[in-house]
Amino acid sequence: MSDETLFPHVRAPKPARRRRPDDSDSAPSVPPARPLDRPGTGGPSGSAATSGGRVRIVALDVIRGFALCGILVANVQPIAAAGGFGDVLASDRPASQGEMWMGLLVEQRFFPIFSLLFGIGFSLLLGSAAGRTARPRLMLLRRLLVLLALGLAHFLLLWLGDILSTYAVVGLLVLLPSSWLPRWAVAALAAVLIPASLFVHADRFVLIAGLFLLGSALVRYGVVDRLERSTRVPAVLAPALAAGAAPLAWWQADGASGSSFTVAMSGAGLLIAGAYVCTMLVLLRTSLRPVLRAVFAPLGRMALTNYLSATVLVLAIAHIIGTSPHTWPLTTILLIAGAILTVQWGWSTLWLRRYTQGPLEWLWRWATWARRPPLRRGGS
Repeated sequence: MSDETLFPHVRAPKPARRRRPDDSDSAPSVPPARPLDRPGTGGPSGSAATSGGRVRIVALDVIRGFALCGILVANVQPIAAAGGFGDVLASDRPASQGEMWMGLLVEQRFFPIFSLLFGIGFSLLLGSAAGRTARPRLMLLRRLLVLLALGLAHFLLLWLGDILSTYAVVGLLVLLPSSWLPRWAVAALAAVLIPASLFVHADRFVLIAGLFLLGSALVRYGVVDRLERSTRVPAVLAPALAAGAAPLAWWQADGASGSSFTVAMSGAGLLIAGAYVCTMLVLLRTSLRPVLRAVFAPLGRMALTNYLSATVLVLAIAHIIGTSPHTWPLTTILLIAGAILTVQWGWSTLWLRRYTQGPLEWLWRWATWARRPPLRRGGS
């Protein structure tokens, strides 16, 4: 398994060095990899070994794959509409019950998870790269520029709702410079930007910047390293976040309009996204772990490939259906998303049996490190 996926998250061993008094507030450090029970199978926490002998945080793969599913369900109609098959917002008819549930449980509920994971992955990769290159930030700069090029191509050629270009720009302007800040400053900025985004017209750039910084802070304070060791904290947070989201969701569904609707939807989205993440972490500590890993991890490990290919598949299916997307019932949307995810899951599972990472992930890694990485398992 490779070091880099859409949101890289491997823990790499670093050379021992003498600790300075301000080490805890310097650039992100990455804990050394823990020994595995058996090569390639993972230790007690179930973390899989990468091709470089590092430990992969399986929970992040699973959560990313889960978020990818929700994002696709939310994006089916907008992508199809962007392909010239009708305006998804064109209808003045009242929302159906299915559309109301989509608004409560899906829309704006999954992209915050992706944003948080991006910030986590950035800081983990920075810590890993620091032990492998003399100029790790230059490598990450190159990585973000390549992501920007991919996102712009997706934006200009396929869909105006692309998120990759936004991630790249916010990464260049906020996340990369924040790597020079002490960790307390990163955490403080996250604590300011995330709530502030709700009152700045729910500005997604401000929200993404805050979530990126939150993810980075979670790495630098060691929270990510303990993700798969604790059940109590996520078990307490999940119902607390859901309870906090309930009045906002009720406000959203009960006819909030204008800026009030935006605040209600975005606020509920953040809290429900947090509840989803905590629930998945709890379930990963149960007997359901193998099932969740088998279902979601392959999708998460090839998130970049699957995210971009989903746009092409939605546009192709919309062309076959031929009707305006705003007329599609919820069952049609779920069937389209389910069919695409089934194909992507099968493709990802079979691909990763032979190769270390997805095709676009491999090309991204090549551009990031400026050298060709091995693709085939046990080969070149």
